[in-house]
Amino acid sequence: MVSMSSNPAARLPRSFALLGLSGIAPQAICLALVVHGGPERWIALAAGCAYAAVILSFLGGLWWMAALLAGRTEPGIMALAVLPSLFAWATFLPWCFGATWPGPSLVGLALALLASPLADRHLARTISFPAGWLRLRVAMATGLGVLTLAMAVA
Repeated sequence: MVSMSSNPAARLPRSFALLGLSGIAPQAICLALVVHGGPERWIALAAGCAYAAVILSFLGGLWWMAALLAGRTEPGIMALAVLPSLFAWATFLPWCFGATWPGPSLVGLALALLASPLADRHLARTISFPAGWLRLRVAMATGLGVLTLAMAVA
C-alpha cells in the first residue's frame, strides 16, 4: 500500500468528522423545506439536487487527488475519478430539455452517493487512508444519499 501521509496509522482529526458530517445539514434543510411545501418547495428541490451533484463531483476530485498522491495514474482509476462529475452533470440535462420534476435526477444522485463508498473501498486496496476514513465516508454517503432519496419521493 502507498501512504498518503507520513503516518498511515494517523487517525482523522475530530474536526474532519464533525465538518464532514455537518455537510449533511444542507440536504436536511432542503428536505425539511420540501416536506413543508409552499412556494419554497421548488427552490429546495433544485437546491438539494444541485448540492447532491456538487458533492458527488467533489468526491471524484478527492479520488483523483488520492490516486495522484499515491502515484496511481492508471486510466481506470482516473476514469473512476471523472465519472462522478460526468454523472452529476448528466442529472441536470433533463432540466435543460424542459423537464419540470427533479425526481429521477434526485434518485440517480442518491444511488450514486450511496454507492460512492465502494469506490473508496476499491481505492483503499492500494492506497492507505487514515484510520476511520472509510467509516466516515460510509456515514457521510449514507446520510446524504438517504436524504436525497427522501427528497425524490417527498
